Amino acid sequence: MILSAEIHCATAPPKRPRVAPQQPRVKPQMAPPALEPPWHVILLDDEVHTHEYVIEMLGAIFGHSPELALRMAREVNAAGRVIVATVHKELAELRQQQIEEYGPDKRVPECQVSMRATIECSE
Repeated sequence: MILSAEIHCATAPPKRPRVAPQQPRVKPQMAPPALEPPWHVILLDDEVHTHEYVIEMLGAIFGHSPELALRMAREVNAAGRVIVATVHKELAELRQQQIEEYGPDKRVPECQVSMRATIECSE
């Protein structure tokens, strides 16, 4: 008679392989990437578009309040240009394109084009 204590299973669980302890990877010291400077979106005056058009356009594209947009419309009229936003470069390029594609001022029959804008690095 065989006692259960004498029965040994031929398939014992495999032994865990011996491995060296894992060393943390050492990353080379690098300076953090430089931040890109912000860019100004500058609306240029053209003597054709009305203040109402500028207020409407700045509200639609930038979400500016009517009061802020009116101050900007007066400044572009007086100085020939006004900074309407300061953002990262890709957004500045998009906003410039949106200004230039906004369309003519329907209040002025001879107006055939949108206003113009440019972008400049703030530094």
